[in-house]
Amino acid sequence: MHRFLSISSKSTTLKSHKQLQLPFISPISYATPNGHSCFHYFNQKSPSLGSWIGFDRFFSSGYFPNRVNLREHEGNGNGFLRLKGFVGGVRSFSSETDRESIEYDVVIVGAGPAGLSAAIRFKQLCQEKNADFSVCVVEKGAEVGAHILSGNVFEPRALDELLPQWKQEETPINVPVSSDKFWFLTKDRAISLPCPFDNKGNFVISLSQLVRWMGLKAEELGVEIYPGFAAREILYDADHKVIGIGTNDMGIAKDGSKKENFQRGVALKGHITLLAEGCRGSLSQKIMKEYKLREKVQAQHQTYALGIKEVWEVDENKHKPGAILHTLGWPLDSKTYGGSFLYHMKDRQISIGLVVALNYHDPFLNPYEEFQKLKHHPSIKPLLEGGTVLQCGARTLNEGGFQSVPYPVFPGGAIIGCSAGFLNVPKIKGTHTAMKSGMLAAEATFGVLHEGSNMEAYWDALRNSWVWEELHKARNYRPAFEYGLFPGLAISALEHYVLKGKSPFTLKHGKPDHEATNVAKLHSPIQYLKPDGILSFDVPTSLHRSNTNHDHDQPAHLRLRDPNIPETVNLPEYAGPESRYCPARVYEYIPDEKNQLKLQINAQNCLHCKACDIKDPKQNIEWTVPEGGGGPGYSVM
Repeated sequence: MHRFLSISSKSTTLKSHKQLQLPFISPISYATPNGHSCFHYFNQKSPSLGSWIGFDRFFSSGYFPNRVNLREHEGNGNGFLRLKGFVGGVRSFSSETDRESIEYDVVIVGAGPAGLSAAIRFKQLCQEKNADFSVCVVEKGAEVGAHILSGNVFEPRALDELLPQWKQEETPINVPVSSDKFWFLTKDRAISLPCPFDNKGNFVISLSQLVRWMGLKAEELGVEIYPGFAAREILYDADHKVIGIGTNDMGIAKDGSKKENFQRGVALKGHITLLAEGCRGSLSQKIMKEYKLREKVQAQHQTYALGIKEVWEVDENKHKPGAILHTLGWPLDSKTYGGSFLYHMKDRQISIGLVVALNYHDPFLNPYEEFQKLKHHPSIKPLLEGGTVLQCGARTLNEGGFQSVPYPVFPGGAIIGCSAGFLNVPKIKGTHTAMKSGMLAAEATFGVLHEGSNMEAYWDALRNSWVWEELHKARNYRPAFEYGLFPGLAISALEHYVLKGKSPFTLKHGKPDHEATNVAKLHSPIQYLKPDGILSFDVPTSLHRSNTNHDHDQPAHLRLRDPNIPETVNLPEYAGPESRYCPARVYEYIPDEKNQLKLQINAQNCLHCKACDIKDPKQNIEWTVPEGGGGPGYSVM
């Protein structure tokens, strides 16, 4: 027997404590693996018609509102229960034996800048046109911003369009850029170069704080944000059109058995599904392959970089709020593209990191250890001395730019933000372009639902927007470095100062990142110095600072397509590069009882950077989502 729950909508604000709609489940805490309770049901009776239900909600802003008891209910005479006071549109809940189903007009995967911008813009249009459409945003982090590490140079162009009054509000955007330097590093020197970045009018911010603020703005408009839920699969109808996503099951043991707290994942169905998962989104990758979205516009493969970052608290006398530094050169060799950044934020905090392009050749290179070397440079060391590391993390970045943008529309939805790859590489900025892409997708989505148009309007609007113009002008910077550091600098200078992005040619990217790795016999092992515990640190120490946590008793979310490849190919031919390109020591070769090296996967260490999914030489590692709420837990700074 099926039971359904229909919900009537009333407009409300964040202060009135929005309620969450979820299927009837047992009266237990629905907790994330790191122990944060996302939802709690209390005083729950048998899930029959007329049941009285109440719960607590863990908001995206990271606090619990007052307990709400839902006592307004009425029967409609047709076996339905109607509850009043919910934000959003009509929902239907099915207690199918497979899983519960919740229906929305729009389902957005990912509560980052792109996803939240899409949600906000869509709800703005609903207000402008007096339309009532529901929007749901699911986020795999325990709360909005939990998977985003502080430190970002923010260009407010898209925010000016989305929320023009942001400067009159208490926004976490209050440190304007005060200086901008660009250095070329040798082992012992820092050579000042003309700065190619135009950061006038930009701000040094915590992106984590920004998305938390945006989450509150979205909730005020009636957007429903559900942190702690990982989108695991795409749902299709009989015509192979996307109709939503399925969240991950909770409470499954490592051996695949169901634990006492098992809860089946929920089907979130929408007329339109927007994928805003960030770089190398797992569902976005599947959609691109399924519908051949790159082939549709002859886009080149995406190319990536791995960024490793720390947030420090430094001496007040050394702190210069708004100061920016970017570097090229050391510690990377001339054949490896990358560089470092150092941003002075507020409250004596700085964000320092190293970005290494994942098309590097040397299988012995270890990006994490290269970052530890960087901090000992004589021009950087004095700033850090006497300081304290507050957090550490890692993330991959899209660097393909204009050439690598796929056709972003698929039947039933679209890909937005860094999932599609809108990072402006020479600017080293992608937040503003991600936000604008989400806004354009929201406008196309509203047109579909309210006016009967189609999602192809998003593609047309994107190509006529300043995002497309910006990416087109920047298209030759990244591939220029395929020829090496100094030729790349020369071509970039020509593009920037002479041609100004109007060159008559478009350079192509080289091999995909996983194919760029050379066999080990062409290189010699790199001896990295032991960390001193003052400026440089071992991996376990950095992991602790990332607050990374996964339930150990769950199926590994890092899967080998062929379990034999690590020992038969990666180890003998490439000297086991996964033990080095992963910044969290997820992959280790450990001797077995016969003293034969076998790959051990420490999935609980995973920072969700997805470098393994990108860099594995044989593309044998598949990154999938773990239980919702797992992964890094970057605190509010």
